[in-house]
Amino acid sequence: MRALLAFFTALPIGATGLSLEEAARKVYLLPFVGLLVGLPGAALLLLAFTVPPGVAATLALGATLLAAGLHHTDGVLDVGDALMVRGSTLRRREVLKDARVGAGAVGALFIVYAPLLASLDALADVSPLRAAAALLAGEVVGRSAMLLLLVFGQPADPSSSSLYFVRSLKRWRSRSIALVFALALPPLISLELGWSALILALVIPAATTLFVLTLAKRAFGGISGDLAGATGELARAVLLVTLSAVL
Repeated sequence: MRALLAFFTALPIGATGLSLEEAARKVYLLPFVGLLVGLPGAALLLLAFTVPPGVAATLALGATLLAAGLHHTDGVLDVGDALMVRGSTLRRREVLKDARVGAGAVGALFIVYAPLLASLDALADVSPLRAAAALLAGEVVGRSAMLLLLVFGQPADPSSSSLYFVRSLKRWRSRSIALVFALALPPLISLELGWSALILALVIPAATTLFVLTLAKRAFGGISGDLAGATGELARAVLLVTLSAVL
């Protein structure tokens, strides 16, 4: 678990020297990582009792992204640039690895995070406590979508970091546990927000994963670490935007 936290977060857990292979062995615990990453943001949303909801929402989102080390935000940027490329899947995979930031990256950042921030603001304005619970649910939903992508996806590139996690999830035991956690934990965490939230938390990870798998096959020939990170960010955004409309 320490290796998993070291790879997927920036939390100070003292896990120096742990390998990617060690993290991959426990990847089925990824939804629980979402709970830990979401705690700082959820706590900051409670500031909406005393400061404007938009301020609390901005601080909460910032803390959440920083707790994850901005790893998945980098995935959103890279995927945004690669999707704007006209050409072969090979060319798009090359752009996916390019460290430069283009207009596609900026556009993807806006599309994913602007509605997310607006939804957190709206939720915090109605109830800071429910907004905090919604953010925690969003983090679990995001990591569950990532896990589902790794269960059902195939890496487009044999050098992709996702390969270690995909291989680990080929084992029957790991795959079974991953599916149970990815499908059961999001609705359980969302239960206190009502039945509509429970249903959304069940449907959104699977729907987002299916969408990204289809897109990944056509655009890149398979999945990658960047696509996995972007999947989690997209699933979180979809859940919170939808919750802001129904709660």
